[in-house]
Amino acid sequence: MPLDQYYLLGRSGLRVSRLALGTMNFGTGGFHAAYGKTEDEVRPIFRKYLDEGGNFLDTADFYTAGESETILGRLVTEANVRERVVLTTKFTNSVDPGDPNAGGNGRKHLVRALEASLRRLGTDYVDLFLLHTWDRLTPVEEVVHTLDDLVRAGKIRYAGLSDVPAWYAARAQSIAEAHSLTPMINLQLPYSLVQREIETEHVPMGRHLGLGVTAWSPLAGGFLTGKYRDGGAGRLSDAQTWTERDWQLLKPLEEVAGKLGVTMAQVAINWVATQPGIASAIVGASSAEQLGKSMAALDFEIPLELRAQLDEASAVPPASVYRMFTAQYQNWIVTPDTKVGDKPDGYAPAVRNW
Repeated sequence: MPLDQYYLLGRSGLRVSRLALGTMNFGTGGFHAAYGKTEDEVRPIFRKYLDEGGNFLDTADFYTAGESETILGRLVTEANVRERVVLTTKFTNSVDPGDPNAGGNGRKHLVRALEASLRRLGTDYVDLFLLHTWDRLTPVEEVVHTLDDLVRAGKIRYAGLSDVPAWYAARAQSIAEAHSLTPMINLQLPYSLVQREIETEHVPMGRHLGLGVTAWSPLAGGFLTGKYRDGGAGRLSDAQTWTERDWQLLKPLEEVAGKLGVTMAQVAINWVATQPGIASAIVGASSAEQLGKSMAALDFEIPLELRAQLDEASAVPPASVYRMFTAQYQNWIVTPDTKVGDKPDGYAPAVRNW
């Protein structure tokens, strides 16, 4: 599964690489300055990704206070690949703390944010424009109609969402379908072996409604590389509280990596990129060498028995009402010994494999 094999994103004709290049560390300003890189430092990373056939670029106006977009735009122009790449950016976060309309998902800020992103990126359109996070205030109808207006104006090609509740994404897609507006084709969410909660609703919702999921932080902030050990010096105690389950997961991950002759990080990335409903995994890098190792995660397959080992070790027990949708409870609805046949083609099956 090399990087130059492309797959359709959601229910669309847009073809993207199975690994997207995350550019949150492109630049040295703002919130992400602690691990940011200069333009000269990230140029080899960008070129490595292109050379391997990658075409899916991810940024946001909030990353390094806008520097990420500026640097990425210059690198795209320098390499003369604007039409080849799928350029993705996001909006929501405030760009002016003193202005109540300089953040959020309302039409005023949405349009303003896109115009500013276009200037920084040095382009007159973006291929994929995402709402960065749910602001809990703006009516979803306003967001969907504004994104549709921007597509009709030729300033964005496709629309999507990031870090929103499943019901919100389903509502947005239903409004778009009901009113013949621009559909959402992408849903960007955190997903890894230690963070599988989106499997409960987001992933099946995306598969049913045509939103391809792109997974950010497939290495759980570096935890799944194995460089942080329980009680060790590298533990991110201030940034993340890891549970006993999380620490225990590192052992089977290390065992699987050893059996395959690859790194723990490569197994973790491969697992995410090949999960049902996952269109692409977003990987960042501090060097071209590190990116090369991440891209090598697509060079092997995890055998079924080893995947089952990882699945079991990382499984999240269903909570609350979601327990009602497991195979055990479904057997109470239609018992295994009941003779029920499927309807003819064109109808939904009477018994589903849950």
